[in-house]
Amino acid sequence: MPRIHTLDFIRGLAILGILLLNIVAFGLPSAAYLNPAWQGNAPATGEVLVWAAMDLFAQVKFLSLFALLFGASLQLLLPRGKRWLQSRLCWLMLIGLLHNLLFWDGDILLDYGLVGLVVWRMIRDVPSSRQLLNTGVMLYVVGTAVLIILGMGTSPEPNSSWLPGIANIQYETFWHTQGGWQAIQGRLDRFSSALMALAAQYGWQLAGLMMVGGALMRNGWLRGERTLSHYRHMALLLISLAWLIQLPAIYLQWQTGWAFRWAAFFLQVPRELAAPLQAVGYAALCYGFWPTLSRLRIVQVISCVGRMALSNYLLQTLICTTLFDRFGLFNKLDRLQLLAVVPAVWAVNMLLSVLWLHHFRHGPLEALWRKLTQLTGGKPLQKTPAGE
Repeated sequence: MPRIHTLDFIRGLAILGILLLNIVAFGLPSAAYLNPAWQGNAPATGEVLVWAAMDLFAQVKFLSLFALLFGASLQLLLPRGKRWLQSRLCWLMLIGLLHNLLFWDGDILLDYGLVGLVVWRMIRDVPSSRQLLNTGVMLYVVGTAVLIILGMGTSPEPNSSWLPGIANIQYETFWHTQGGWQAIQGRLDRFSSALMALAAQYGWQLAGLMMVGGALMRNGWLRGERTLSHYRHMALLLISLAWLIQLPAIYLQWQTGWAFRWAAFFLQVPRELAAPLQAVGYAALCYGFWPTLSRLRIVQVISCVGRMALSNYLLQTLICTTLFDRFGLFNKLDRLQLLAVVPAVWAVNMLLSVLWLHHFRHGPLEALWRKLTQLTGGKPLQKTPAGE
């Protein structure tokens, strides 16, 4: 089965797009990720505009897109067999755990491995594409509804994760820039909270997105089997609907001054509901204009990034933790300045991907992942190159 080149491109877009949000997590205290007023006073106009633009165009969207593609890959990889697939996901969990504890506390690989170990069986066992899609949507809505429940049970007074004190900021800056055991301890503190969030809320959403991705692959939508006009109409409809859902919530967060209970819980719900619609809309745009896009050199370059998604995701961590933690730029730049760093990291991703794939078939970590999977899971029962 030949590779689905459009999927390589979309995966590359997702990896590059995720950095638009992760750059804030790399460069600022964790409270700044969702709250531009994390310092306790009204943020500058430029800060608000960057936050609003990222919230509308990128926040959760590229993560949702990547989760959809991960679920699609699980559907494609089913013929390789239970033992091989479980081994692949277990190694992904281990890579994610090491990434989380030794390099950066914002890792998603461990979550994908853990949830994937459950979801691949559901993708395999649910008989029809429609049933798989409906189940995925239901799980995602359940995870989103948990936000409302958490908000109702939370005090309106902000805690240190939303509005940190000076001591909290100094300590976080200290362990980021000092490294060593202090940094591992800091990441361990975040790790336990992240696991609880995965179990209580995010895991439901992630499982739902993976199942939706599996359903869209199974019914041919993510294989490009619809007409160009279908994909273009879907893109217009889904992205427009997503913006209509999100814009009032973005405005209300600003109007309330990012009040803790509202901005951290209730007003997150519209974005969470809209993100999968927008992510599918982005994919539809790519399919709808693929005959034109496929002729562009930049699209071919981004497709190389997508073929080396794991290597490029971890490369972003290596570059950004070196820049902000080792070189001491953590908590020194604002959102706009951080955004200016992103194209430089993208350029490294793209350049190294093109150069590497000119000489090798797989990215360095992709090749290692394959070898480790084969070592413990044996040879796949059936090869499916399109899912790699």
